Amino acid sequence: MRAAAEKTRVLPLPCARLLSRAEAAAYVGVSPVTFDRMIADKIMPPAKRIYTRVFWDVRQIDSAIEDLPGGAEDAVLNPWDE
Repeated sequence: MRAAAEKTRVLPLPCARLLSRAEAAAYVGVSPVTFDRMIADKIMPPAKRIYTRVFWDVRQIDSAIEDLPGGAEDAVLNPWDE
């Protein structure tokens, strides 16, 4: 049972440099299906293949997140916040 629990770990992240699809999606904060769409749309980086497995590099994910539009300068001011 313990091996199954370790295999399906999702959080806390990033403990490992390379993440599985489910871990990478959780790291970004989206579902695996949405993560797949983000890869297809080139918003997120492609996977790295090691033998028969695929992994996503945390540093490449972080860089892709940094490149997303938006941020403090693009924030829409909400009059209710004042």
